[in-house]
Amino acid sequence: MLRLDPGEDRIHTARTFRVWEGGGEYNVARGLRRCFGQRTAIATALAENPVGRLVEDLMLQGGVDQDLVRWVPFDGVGRKVRNGLNFTERGYGVRAAVGCSDRGHTAASQLKPGDFDWKSVFAAERGSRWFHTGGIFAALSDSTIEVAGEAMDAAKASGTVISYDLNYRESLWKSIGGKPRAQEVNRELVRKVDVLFGNEEDFSAMLGVEVEGVSKDFDELPVESYEKMLRELSQAYPNLKIIASTLRTAHTASENAWGAIALHSGGIAHVPQRNVDILDRVGGGDSFASGLIYGLLAGREVQWAVECGVAHGALAMTTPGDTSTASLAEVMRVMGGGAARISR
Repeated sequence: MLRLDPGEDRIHTARTFRVWEGGGEYNVARGLRRCFGQRTAIATALAENPVGRLVEDLMLQGGVDQDLVRWVPFDGVGRKVRNGLNFTERGYGVRAAVGCSDRGHTAASQLKPGDFDWKSVFAAERGSRWFHTGGIFAALSDSTIEVAGEAMDAAKASGTVISYDLNYRESLWKSIGGKPRAQEVNRELVRKVDVLFGNEEDFSAMLGVEVEGVSKDFDELPVESYEKMLRELSQAYPNLKIIASTLRTAHTASENAWGAIALHSGGIAHVPQRNVDILDRVGGGDSFASGLIYGLLAGREVQWAVECGVAHGALAMTTPGDTSTASLAEVMRVMGGGAARISR
């Protein structure tokens, strides 16, 4: 979809917007491509009009393969199909970030089973090693739930690793059944998953699993409670090989405590929270996911992969837009505790 960013202004008073491409799956694919040098592709649909071609041009800059993008004829107005928009202001200090989705009747929401030849996508000769999707795509329509499940089944049959980001968005679920519907859908999809991502709110909202001792505004995130929650999830979903949660405490919109924890093979990988300065928080979780996925694809230990994800997410939140502009060298420097001295 297309993100419209008012910069330092507010959505409701802005006179100019900067545009970015973005999306839960795309952000991960772009991070893996641009920062970590992995070949990636996006499976989605766009309406054939200038807005869709703008999204295409932005994705071309990101280096993500578009062979699987479906172009849908535009009716001239958008009564039947359109491209999704996401207005997001960054927030500052005590003013929180704000998002406003405008994505009804989008081409992506109308995807249905059979639209993609998943067997070909995951065939050995194509070399696909990893499939990633999430709860935002599942929330778009009943048919996208089916598409996600269809893709997961094909990936599983070919031995491709499947990851899923719960990515709870109240605005997407509230008119179609709210949290009860979100939990019904996600409990079924998660049973097909190998690697599960979430944050301080996702596990409760999307799976109904509570984290003890967490305050309503998430200003306290007890690691022991998260470990207990992850172990409960592992027992409920024995198919999960890794369950990873970012740890974010928003002191202000401009300063967050940021870290992560993951359960794997009965053990815990933990990166303690540390304060990071935030320019634009959107996409931090997706960049965490791409960093962790890169670590696993590279054959590194889970602890290293989690550290990579935390560093990549922190860097992504220092620049505007949904996607990361970090380099692997910058990620390695942050992982090594390097200071922010000028590089020249």
